[in-house]
Amino acid sequence: MYTLTAVTKTYQQKKRTVKALDGVDLVIPAGQMVAIQGPTGGGKSTLLQMLGALDRPTSGTVRLGDSELSAAGDHALAAARAREIGFVFQGFNLIPTLTAAENVETAFADGSTPRAERRDKAKAALASVGLAERADHLPSELSGGQQQRVAIARALVKEPSVLLADEPTGSLDEATRDEIMDLLEGVWRDRGLTLVIVTHDSAVARRAQRRLRIAGGELAELGPAA
Repeated sequence: MYTLTAVTKTYQQKKRTVKALDGVDLVIPAGQMVAIQGPTGGGKSTLLQMLGALDRPTSGTVRLGDSELSAAGDHALAAARAREIGFVFQGFNLIPTLTAAENVETAFADGSTPRAERRDKAKAALASVGLAERADHLPSELSGGQQQRVAIARALVKEPSVLLADEPTGSLDEATRDEIMDLLEGVWRDRGLTLVIVTHDSAVARRAQRRLRIAGGELAELGPAA
């Protein structure tokens, strides 16, 4: 479960103070699928950074389960990201010179997992997203939808409890968008993940159990769960 209490984040932009988050209170129960919408610059990415242990608030608290992320040191935040949280991005963020399987293996960058185990887990993760036969292909040999599937496999290979997706369908056509959302929804149901999706696409947001909107750093519910 995520619990955010009075979370504020400010940035200094030249001589102006920008408030990216303004006293955000939010509870996301474990296993919930949440969509976050809002205008560009409204605070979506900053909120996702807080949930992903990528940044700390200026004030307020961010908790994931029993861990207070807002007070954790850099090592503890890195450990939380490695252990609990998977990330999927609009741009896929694949390394062009690595195969699909090798890209998935980069999730084990800390070196604590034996090489043979990394390979086996990467292949299993690719199979779980329908890409078992593409393990040895480079990103340039894959379609956009397939590249996003590789990115999802990389996010899932360490079996996180949370999956954070930042515009995961933003660069895909409508048919491929629906395929990726079918995959994400299936993964969410099968694994009992907490799934948080930032999206501009209302068709994507409507598939979530719960929809939120953030604008001017302020968070609001967008009606009842779907």
